[in-house]
Amino acid sequence: MADFDLRHTALLIVDLQNDFLHPKGAYARGGAVLPDAANLVPNMRLVTEAMRAKGGVIISTQFTLVPGRGGEPLISPHLKQLRPFLAKGDFQPGAWGHGLVDELAPADFVIEKVAYSAFYMTRLEFVLRKLGIESLLIGGIVTNGGVASTLRDAHVRDFHASLLTDGCAAFSREAHEASIASLGTIVPKLTCAEAAARIKAA
Repeated sequence: MADFDLRHTALLIVDLQNDFLHPKGAYARGGAVLPDAANLVPNMRLVTEAMRAKGGVIISTQFTLVPGRGGEPLISPHLKQLRPFLAKGDFQPGAWGHGLVDELAPADFVIEKVAYSAFYMTRLEFVLRKLGIESLLIGGIVTNGGVASTLRDAHVRDFHASLLTDGCAAFSREAHEASIASLGTIVPKLTCAEAAARIKAA
């Protein structure tokens, strides 16, 4: 692979939020813990720090539960069934749990999302086009959910996406590895350390 052209490349961090990852977040309170979370954030930090040092663009997509009347979140039926512990205040815009984890913050742009893909009903593509971004480095959670859907949507929109293989995680090792294998037939794969080295060399 050639070195990145950082004028046209952005790091896209998918849903690495306090409510997903922090011990005091909504998922930890509900008993849904990512098995590889301990390595995920340090790996992604290699890339965020390299991008900042080079003046590259960092975009954080943040899963959002839109508060309804009285503050109760508007939740899709499939998600309510899958994660019955989600409650008022979880993933609420502006709240601590909604934010990007401190180790990776701040992002240059924050994109609220309500579904798996960060392109679905969001301003992400508008921002990317206005910035002249053509290539994306994508990592986050979960590998077989938000990461996979966002990556596939980027591909069909003619963005040159690359998958950070150790910069994403799923709720099972099997789901993660199967997704990495499947997505690798669509886009290039590289580790966070490899990506950081290429950013530094750009």
